Amino acid sequence: MAHPKRKQSKTRSAKRRTHYKAVVPTITLCSNCGASVLYHRVCGECGYYKGKPAIEKAATV
Repeated sequence: MAHPKRKQSKTRSAKRRTHYKAVVPTITLCSNCGASVLYHRVCGECGYYKGKPAIEKAATV
């Protein structure tokens, strides 16, 4: 199995890892109820997606 001839410097490793970062998720408001929802997801409050009912939510009394 091959072995590296020289130790890789900290700077070189850090340059490779510059793109490893957390991304803040995009949050929008539901067009039906106004709740905060992640993009491309069904609203957890009302069950709507793109203005149409996607799942049936039980009515709470």
